[in-house]
Amino acid sequence: MMLPCSNSIPAARRSQRGTSLMEMLVALAVFMIVAGAAFTLFQNQQNANSSLQGQVGLSLALRNATSQLELDLANAGNGYYPNANIPSWPVGVTIVNNWVAPGSSCYSSGAYQSNCFDQINIITADPALYPALTFTDTTGAPAPATCPGTYNGSPGAATTIYALPASGFTSAQTAAKYFSGDQLLFMSNSGKVISTAIMSGNATAYSTSVVALPIYQTNSDGSNSLTNDPLDITACDNNQPCPPPPPVTVPVTPPSVYFGTSFCPGGYIIKLSPIVYSVQANSDPNNPWQLVRTQNQNSNVVMDQIIGFKAGAATWGSDITSGSSTPYYNYQASTYTIGSTAAAWNYSLIRSVRVSIIARTAPNNSAAYTFRNSFDNGPYQVQWMAIVVNPRNLSMSDDQSLP
Repeated sequence: MMLPCSNSIPAARRSQRGTSLMEMLVALAVFMIVAGAAFTLFQNQQNANSSLQGQVGLSLALRNATSQLELDLANAGNGYYPNANIPSWPVGVTIVNNWVAPGSSCYSSGAYQSNCFDQINIITADPALYPALTFTDTTGAPAPATCPGTYNGSPGAATTIYALPASGFTSAQTAAKYFSGDQLLFMSNSGKVISTAIMSGNATAYSTSVVALPIYQTNSDGSNSLTNDPLDITACDNNQPCPPPPPVTVPVTPPSVYFGTSFCPGGYIIKLSPIVYSVQANSDPNNPWQLVRTQNQNSNVVMDQIIGFKAGAATWGSDITSGSSTPYYNYQASTYTIGSTAAAWNYSLIRSVRVSIIARTAPNNSAAYTFRNSFDNGPYQVQWMAIVVNPRNLSMSDDQSLP
């Protein structure tokens, strides 16, 4: 009997043998290709999703910031005139322009500089202190023949003015509302002559019928320095003396001077509660500039990742000379004009404000993030939004006949 050959392997056993090395290498290569493609698609989807979320967040932040600005600007000048409606000589908005000359840029050394950003001062009366106080002298007479003025011979030095208590309040109760550092607006009863100063100390009850208000003196013409007028109502950006008012109707004949130092009888003292929008530096290098809203010494960040904040003013009559019905927005307050007449820093001519905000998503410095925007070639998206606001308290008489 013949025995089977020793190297003859049954078919059942041959089907159970392991994968060869070559087969394993081929399978591994195919798996790596498929896995690499899957991870690439996942990474691309993740980057796209992150980019989309950033753009949506940026768009919402821009809308929220401009909505807040629009609400505040619309009420600029609110509460100034306790007993009369005098919109023809208004105060309500001042703009600090950091001028960037044509052909130059505020972007240098790979960063945005402070002159990329303007500042908006929205000047409103303190709503908790209505009505305004009225001037008096140490006797408490409601209409004194003379009274201490805002200038007593030394600009910036301390002096004292006197007021009647608010209606329904004692002098002590009234004094308790006025503190060192508050900015006061002084206005004649016609609203045509104004001045402003910072309080040098807390108010006190001079007598049962008189409130003493210590202030830093104005200049002899009623103007002031930016130190004692940070809202730039009468400082003309520290360019003294301030230019004279334009010799035109706006729409009523303006006074021969902007400012005054004596407001008796019948002059008003108004405590201001301004809202200031400014861009402030931040210590985070990935978020170096923030738009901040400040009121009553309380500051809140309105928006992060700011790379531009500019405000322009359309002044009364600025489009009359050209005959255009489209307002011209001036982004350099030192060149305000009415028609062809220079009226530098004349806030009382402002009739509408155009604000532009440029912002970005948070920088993505990941090596996998290859996107670069066309604005400054940075690893982030850039969006901007502009609004035009016509403050209703500044333009209520603009429909009257022009001169």
